Amino acid sequence: MRLKSITLLALISLLSASTVPLLPAFSIKPLLAQMSANPQAEAYRLVQQGIQQYNNSQFNDALESWLQALTIYQTIGNRAEEASSLINVGVAYHALGQYQKVVESYEQSLAITREINNRAKEANALIKLGLAYHALGQYQKVIEFYEQSLVITREINDRAGEAYVLAKLGLAYSDLEQYQKAFELYEQSLAIAREIDAQTEEAIVLNNLQLAYKFLEPQELIKLYEQSLTIARETENRTREAYALTHLGSAYFQLGEYHKAITFEEKSLAIAREIGSRQAEAASLNTIGAAYYNLEQYTDASIRLLKAIEVYESLRPELTDANKVSIFDTQTDVYRNLQQTLVALNKTNQALEIAERGRARAFVELLASRISDNSNQVLQGTINPISTEPLTTKQIQQIARQQKATLVEYSIVFNYLYIWVVKPTGEIAFKQVELKGKSLEKLVKKTRKSIGARARDSKEVLDRKANGLRQLHDLLIQPIAQLLPTNPEERIIFIPQESLFLAPFPALLDKNDKYLIEKHTIQTAPSIQVLDLTHKRRPQVPGNASEVLVVGNPTMPKIATNWEKLPRQLTSLPGAEREAQEIAQIHNTAPLIGDKATKVAIMQQIPNARIIHLATHGLLDHFLVHKRINEGKSAWLEALEAPGAVALAPTQTDDGLLTALEIASLNLKAELVVLSACNTGRGKLTGDGVIGLSRSFITAGVPSVLVSLWRVPDDATATLMIDFYTNLEEGKLDKAQALRQAMLTMLEKKLDPNNWAGFTLIGEAE
Repeated sequence: MRLKSITLLALISLLSASTVPLLPAFSIKPLLAQMSANPQAEAYRLVQQGIQQYNNSQFNDALESWLQALTIYQTIGNRAEEASSLINVGVAYHALGQYQKVVESYEQSLAITREINNRAKEANALIKLGLAYHALGQYQKVIEFYEQSLVITREINDRAGEAYVLAKLGLAYSDLEQYQKAFELYEQSLAIAREIDAQTEEAIVLNNLQLAYKFLEPQELIKLYEQSLTIARETENRTREAYALTHLGSAYFQLGEYHKAITFEEKSLAIAREIGSRQAEAASLNTIGAAYYNLEQYTDASIRLLKAIEVYESLRPELTDANKVSIFDTQTDVYRNLQQTLVALNKTNQALEIAERGRARAFVELLASRISDNSNQVLQGTINPISTEPLTTKQIQQIARQQKATLVEYSIVFNYLYIWVVKPTGEIAFKQVELKGKSLEKLVKKTRKSIGARARDSKEVLDRKANGLRQLHDLLIQPIAQLLPTNPEERIIFIPQESLFLAPFPALLDKNDKYLIEKHTIQTAPSIQVLDLTHKRRPQVPGNASEVLVVGNPTMPKIATNWEKLPRQLTSLPGAEREAQEIAQIHNTAPLIGDKATKVAIMQQIPNARIIHLATHGLLDHFLVHKRINEGKSAWLEALEAPGAVALAPTQTDDGLLTALEIASLNLKAELVVLSACNTGRGKLTGDGVIGLSRSFITAGVPSVLVSLWRVPDDATATLMIDFYTNLEEGKLDKAQALRQAMLTMLEKKLDPNNWAGFTLIGEAE
């Protein structure tokens, strides 16, 4: 078991601990505090009272004082102090771990500062938003806010603010593992701090950072953490004291001094509970649990780790879906730690429960909410809302029986791959594979790259491709081969994790050079619980959905992937046009092609479509739509982010992009969506699964989504899709079986896996 490595770069967390969100300076003169009849004086008194309460770690009391001050400033129309009070309120919410309210408070403050054109307060609000998104793990957003703040601090010649923002930027880049960039920023910050002779804790830490740059020894880090602890105690700052203690605990953990680690973390834990810092409480519990694991005190470890998970999960309910996903990515190690501990206790079924609990949680909650909102029975009170409680072993076994399929769940736990096989009978088997330094991510990436080899390529190239497919088979399938069904028509539902979502399961090669698809019918799901929720949603799909919506090669829109670049038109897909025409013919309908494939036209048909076939570009990454605000000297560009989209024909009234967010908000009747263009099955890999178009369509009510993991040649795509729909329309095969037969037909034609293995069915097969 391990924690995240503590090296020089971990010292950056010291800077974070020593820069608890700063309270803004106030311009109201102390004299006003003596004028009790003056509402502004009363507001000032409340602000000062809140600062005192905050410094005493009385965060709820501070919040109450600052909310009262905010109300007064709003009543008397003091916009500048209203903006500052919103910052204070956000700081209190941050200390209490209520991150959605933190973001909302800071965003309101930012809007006011821009309205009144107060550049100093605007810079402060941007810094605070960066801090909020840092806690949520959205480091790219953090950088964007800090960079905007940096521009302003330089514009208004705020050198101390510039040093502070540069240091924070260094922290953000280190989180993205861009360490050289991080150090460059720290050196810039240090130079400014020395230039202005900043006698602050930030300057002390920056000097220590330069010291640590030379030595790179854990013992040196411990000295620095001890210094931070001394400062915290001298200033009676309980929050910083807790941070210093937990960093000392983590440092001793890395040195293998687990008893010392526990001692420091227990002290940090006590303070965290005293001041109500749930984030710090969970972090300490995780380290304590990991230390007990390394001391082979597995029961003690499991108790602490389970409590850490419960505390982390208590932070998420009020967050938006996107923020739930990002904050979860900062918490995944504790789920791995507990799985490893339970395996050591030979409680492998309980380890499966934790593996399942540690994936797709935001997706589960989102789906359950949508199902409950759309269910007449729930609305009428005849059944209870869908539960989002983590699955028990008994429930997992019941889902396997219900699906009449073998469930295979993978979990990557440090240097091991855990595999659970749940048979339709309810029997559960567990296997673990030691990775021995192998990186599954690199192996999957290497295999995906080599699978593009063609028959005309050299024997060496083809052997390299086959070797990667065999290696993945040896790791993912061989350990459980005897547990899989012998009837090729019986389904296997793979529940991958992280990079395994991108693995070409159908093309994995056994020692007899047989592809996995030759022996098994395959589908995937983000988690067992998501699979169950898609199954529960199927009865809600109305039987009156009859239309088949086919879209192919729209007139392509323009997009930009960077806010500094001009939008460019996406490339045309003539092969997709031919595909759409043939698919439409099978279903006796007219396809929407070229200029006809507009967002308006699609939105008219999509609500009542039984099948939705989209042969167009699927945009995976965040792209930007630009909007200029506040023309003039302070003009700035607002980047409106959309995590993925379907490319459609633009018009004078819209940009031709049906975004993943828009898709997720729909209430669709379709039983199947096919996204046949390149890479539509990809997206951002997170602890919540793949965040992309497939997730959005499932959220919108579609139980089955067929996607592509890479760019398949046009002719091959058309051939496979025609065979798939032909098989499906005959009515004898389910969706997974129809896809398998289409792949086998491609194999019979001696076509390379590049032509067929990239397609995967996510969700329901029926």
